[in-house]
Amino acid sequence: VGISRRTYRRWKADKDNTGDKRPIAVRPTPSNKLSDIERQAILNACNEPRFASLPPSQIVPTLLDEGIYHASESSFYRVLKGHNQLKPRGRAKAPNPRKPPETFIAAKPCQVFCWDITYLPSTVRGQFYYLYLIEDIYSRKIVGFEVYDREAGDLAAKLLERTLLNEKAIGTGVVLHSDNGAPMKSQTLRMKAYELGVLTSYSRPRVSNDNPFAEALFRTVKYAPSFPEHGFDSLDNARVWVNDFVSWYNAEHKHSGLNFVTPNER
Repeated sequence: VGISRRTYRRWKADKDNTGDKRPIAVRPTPSNKLSDIERQAILNACNEPRFASLPPSQIVPTLLDEGIYHASESSFYRVLKGHNQLKPRGRAKAPNPRKPPETFIAAKPCQVFCWDITYLPSTVRGQFYYLYLIEDIYSRKIVGFEVYDREAGDLAAKLLERTLLNEKAIGTGVVLHSDNGAPMKSQTLRMKAYELGVLTSYSRPRVSNDNPFAEALFRTVKYAPSFPEHGFDSLDNARVWVNDFVSWYNAEHKHSGLNFVTPNER
């Protein structure tokens, strides 16, 4: 109950005691409490025309330079707040409240997917192939993949539809999370997701770690021992290699995030 044994025994011994009187006890006024006159002086100073656009952090030092001291900076803020004057004191707009990031919990397969696109180098300098991957974040299973020679929303839409057909997840309300790349936010993909009953989710602007599962998967891809050091010599070879990698990853790779079982076993 927040009291010592001695206090409890003293209360029990006092026959006139009917309850805890601490909340209603009359306490002396703190010696450093601001008087009404001092509070009014602070308000008058803050409302001077020359201080109309300045916060207390600027007002207090200015007054000190003039040999005037009313109270501390924190007291200025407290007095202004008590009189509902703690508002933006300038031409700048008040900061917009930040919306907390959306969170989704995957308690079973086919509830939350994440996807992304990464470069696959070719043997020709400056030429790349593009690996599209869709991962189930519950099982870490690669449920959809394809290699193309370009980034495009229509290609992503085809892959999404094929993936949902294979996983029997059309119309189930599965969440598809991605970053804010052009293919991810293309109208073609968003319309296809709407048709398939998919809820799209996106990373926050300028936040690089909001799609960690896809980024971790791409690291596993590019650090695989069989990943060609000098790139792929053709699109077909890239597709063959990715197909073999996905088979190995889903069936044999013991995932540390799954207590070292494979995605298929999950």
